This record gives sequence, structure tokens and C-alpha cells, in this order.
Amino acid sequence: MAELSDSNGGFWKTRYSVILMCFAATFVCYIDRVNISVAIIPMAEEFQWDLETQGIILSSFYVGYLIMQVMGGFLADRFGGKIVLGLGVLIWSFFTVVTPWAAFSGMIGLLAARIGMGLGEAVTFPSVYSLITRWFPVHEKAKAVAFNASGIPIGTVFALVVTPIIVSELGWEWAFYLFGLVGVVWYAAWHLVVTNTPEEHPRIAAAEMRYIAANAPAAGTVEAPPMRQFLRNKALWAIIVAHFCNNWTLYVILSWLPKYVNDGLGVAFASVGLIAMLPHVTSFLCLNIAGNIADRLIQRGLSVTFVRKLMQTIGFGGLAICLLLITTVDDVWSAIGLLCLGKLFGAAGIGGHSVNHMDIGPKYAGTLMGITNTFATLPGIVAVYVTGYILQVTGSWDWVFLTTAGVTLFGMVFYLIFGSGERQFD
Repeated sequence: MAELSDSNGGFWKTRYSVILMCFAATFVCYIDRVNISVAIIPMAEEFQWDLETQGIILSSFYVGYLIMQVMGGFLADRFGGKIVLGLGVLIWSFFTVVTPWAAFSGMIGLLAARIGMGLGEAVTFPSVYSLITRWFPVHEKAKAVAFNASGIPIGTVFALVVTPIIVSELGWEWAFYLFGLVGVVWYAAWHLVVTNTPEEHPRIAAAEMRYIAANAPAAGTVEAPPMRQFLRNKALWAIIVAHFCNNWTLYVILSWLPKYVNDGLGVAFASVGLIAMLPHVTSFLCLNIAGNIADRLIQRGLSVTFVRKLMQTIGFGGLAICLLLITTVDDVWSAIGLLCLGKLFGAAGIGGHSVNHMDIGPKYAGTLMGITNTFATLPGIVAVYVTGYILQVTGSWDWVFLTTAGVTLFGMVFYLIFGSGERQFD
């Protein structure tokens, strides 16, 4: 029988330190990923890049990010999330630091650096999922995933606010030098604080160890995953499609929001970061609330499948409506207000598809995340480039938001039909 609590040993649990360090890794991941979305404005002016070229540069990161997803998940499940994520951070930090040199060397060098950075960052979420499924009880996993995911908007906000300051005071090159060094500092702390499993941790309390052993959905490592069985499963395809559609919106906003605020809404460059950060602040606040709501609904006896579909419908349905409404306004605060409202609704997806990997196959959570994130990386290449192309050809931001809303609605319907919270893989 599972233990009801691990109250012995004080308020702060070892697993909280693990998820805090995972959150920090996600934060670093996104400050390094997003800074070029701001820095590319002065870079484009210096190197005379048109919008289509900027789209190619922004999307090239996702080529490397795509390649390493499944392998990163398998390596994390097999050898441990600590080892894989630690190496990933060091790799992407290196490529962040060398980005200015690569840019001055020519387009091929810059694209190679962006792809290399993508290879390093690709292991982030598969590694984190592999750790969470081994460290956290079933009824805490949505909160853990939500807290880790909140590193995305906070890292984005930090990059949007700090990058313009660095660019203005020191030059765009220093945004890459300084942000890249943060990952090295993180690695030193990661090495000391985190282990692959609770059993390996030298300082975990006995009560917490027993509690995790009784309630965590997975333990240990895995051999070669049953890929053919995975790709025949409708519940997994529901997550794949939802993840793809979710990331279409995410990557368009991450890559093009500063440009939209600057050009589409007419905000001066110095104020771009402050305006563009508001939807991301909303997302941070609402992600953690949504994760708690999903876990509480399950604790109250609602089926996991019902909770996942309910949260997903609220998330995608509300977001799509807000994206459609943005096309009807043309002033700064109405547009940003609707984006914030869309982020409020969209956060509910953290209790839907985002945590669903651990329901259907807890032992393979890292690998399953790698599979879905492989498909979900395609919008980073396609959506980011297509957005630049739409703007180049039509000059209309309305078409960007209409396209994004349509993709989101499709994801909502597909998940409602095929999604499941029941275990599919042992």
C-alpha cells in the first residue's frame, strides 16, 4: 500500500531541489534561445538581412533541436537525466558563446552554431521528464511539470528585458557571451544537487525515499524502447498532434513577438522587451495554477482522461479565440491584452497533453517526450519560416494570427477524439 505522506524530515524535500534545478535549466535554455529574437534586430541592420533571411536564421536552431529529441529521451531513460541534461547545457552554452564569431564568419558559420545550439537544447525536456517520473508521486507530477515549464516564460521575460539593455550598453555580441556563461555556473550547482534517482541521493530522508518508492510511477532504467508499438498508439498520436499545435503558437510568439511589437504595433526598440514580456509573465503565473488545478481534480476522484481532455479544451479553445480576436484590433494594449488572455487559457494545456506522457507510459516518459517533441519541433522550422514568408509576401500580421488560431483549433479537436489518461505501455 502506498504511504499517505512523507511529512517526516521537514518541509523542504529533496525532490523539490531536483525540480528547482530542472526549472533553472529550462530558464537558462530559454534565455539562450530567446536572446537572438531581440538581438537579431540590430544584427539584421548590421548584416543587411531581409525578413526571409531572418526567418531562416531563427528557424535553423530547430534543425538541431529536431535531430536529437528521441535519442536524448532514450539516453535520459537509459543512463539518467542528470548526465544527459548536464552535458546538454554545456554544449548549448558553448554554441551560445561562439554565436557572434560565427555571425561575423558568414551565414554558414552562423547556421552551424544555431544548429549546434539546438542539438544541446534538444535533451532538456526529455531529460527533465525522465527525472520527474522517477522523483515525483503520481499526484504531484502536473505541478512538477508546470513548475519546470514556468521556466520558459520567465527565461523569455528575462531575455526580452535584459537583452535590449546589454545590446544598448555593450553591443549585441555581449548578449551571447554573458548568457552563455550562465550555463556553466548552473552546471556546477547541478552536479552537486541532483542525482538520477532518489536511491542514488546521499542526503535524501528515509521517509521521502519510502514515499517516492511507493508512489512514483516509474523507477530504474529502460532497455531499447518499443518504437513500433509507440507509433501505432492513438493516445500517443493525440499528444503528438497537441504538442505540435501548441508549439506552433509558442515558437511563433517566441521568435516573432519582438518584431510584431516593434514593427506591427510601432513600439520603439528600447521598449520592445518590456511590452513583449507581458504575455510571458501571464503564462508563468497561470502555468503553476493550472498544474495545481489538474492534480487536485485527479485527487478528488475525476478520471485522468477526463481531466486531461478538460484542461486541453480550455487551453486550446480559449487561446484560439484570443488569437482570432487580435486580428480585430490595432492598438498596442488591446493586442497585448488579448495575447495575455490567450496565455491564461493556454496554460491549462499543462494539465492536458503536456503531462500526459507520464500517464500513458511512465517508465518511458523521457523517450515519449522525445518522440512528441520531435514532431513539436517542426513548427520551430516551419512556423517560424512561414511567418517570415507571410510577412515578406503580404505584410500582414493578421494572416499570422489566423493561421496560428486554425492550427490550435485542429489540435483541440484531435486530442478530444483520441486522447487518453490510461496507461498504454508497461
